[in-house]
Amino acid sequence: MEITAARSIVYHVERNHRVTGQLSRIDVHQHIVPPFYRALLAEAGIAAAGGRALPTWTPESALDQMDLLGTAAALLSVSTPGTSFLTRPTEAGDLARQLNDYAAELAAEHPTRFGYFATLPMPNITAATTEARRALDELCADGVTLLANSNGDYLGGPDQDALWQTLDERAAVVFVHPADLPGPAIDGIPPFAADFLLDTTRAAYLLVRTGVLRRYPRIRFVLSHAGGFLPYASHRMALAISADTARSPLDVLDDFRAFYFDTALSSSPAALPTLLAFARPGRVLFGSDWPFAPIPAGQYFANGIDTCLELGHRRAVIRTNAEALFPRLAVARTADPDRRVAARLQRAAQRSAARFFFRLVQSGNGEKRIP
Repeated sequence: MEITAARSIVYHVERNHRVTGQLSRIDVHQHIVPPFYRALLAEAGIAAAGGRALPTWTPESALDQMDLLGTAAALLSVSTPGTSFLTRPTEAGDLARQLNDYAAELAAEHPTRFGYFATLPMPNITAATTEARRALDELCADGVTLLANSNGDYLGGPDQDALWQTLDERAAVVFVHPADLPGPAIDGIPPFAADFLLDTTRAAYLLVRTGVLRRYPRIRFVLSHAGGFLPYASHRMALAISADTARSPLDVLDDFRAFYFDTALSSSPAALPTLLAFARPGRVLFGSDWPFAPIPAGQYFANGIDTCLELGHRRAVIRTNAEALFPRLAVARTADPDRRVAARLQRAAQRSAARFFFRLVQSGNGEKRIP
């Protein structure tokens, strides 16, 4: 009886996944923590990032997590602090090359499951530009990762044009990830919970304020975590930039809407409607933030998309928008179909439990689908 019931769960859950496309997510916000990188961080006394302990990571655990969320392919990146904890530019450059060689090899081993954003040794613009050329031209990186600020130097700051020119010539995708704010954290507020959102917002503001998006229109910028506070505060910030630069606030808003946005930790019934109302069509991408966001958090927010969006919009967010940005991943499909039944049953039960928990939490919040 139990086996029959469990098989029934698998049938209904997997049938629903085939209908909704949940088994083919493309995750643009997934991190790697290679052993040599963890060791270097430990030597520098760094055991956490953004207030979260460095998580355990292996390629195998990444694939297991992807199977659980129905993720066909993931774009891998190195989270904060990147290389910015190294004070010598040569050491930061060496680490960036090592990280990118590692990621390129991993993507080559799993070409339909993994892509990657190359790490650049910011804030050294010369070294970052050199590594961007190598990673994009020789290692075939899918884009580059840039922290919103590196030791207090924000994207959109002065003397960065050489890097923007290089990225624009290659029509590169730039994944903007937050870092710790250049100031002390506040007791009781872990940086990932609030400071990260401000950090991303600051970078987006400066990129628009200093005209980077207008001067280098071929760069595709992806903002983490739904752009921080940008969609919510966009009109307020547009008026501030307009007053400062004499530009039309409508033009400023148009620049803000030129960004791409991922949904990592942001696809709640409160945040998702704001993001979708603000972003241009085709500019919202699925993100999990694994392994810094644990699997239950990933399930919770993935279910936010599955529950709140109608089929066509859901498929665009979880897959087709990313296919347009990363065409080589369009062939990515779901995990190995020959996995054991026991593992499939476990994943189906976990997904069902996560979906139930999401509905339970949102039952008093006026949850509704977004057409």
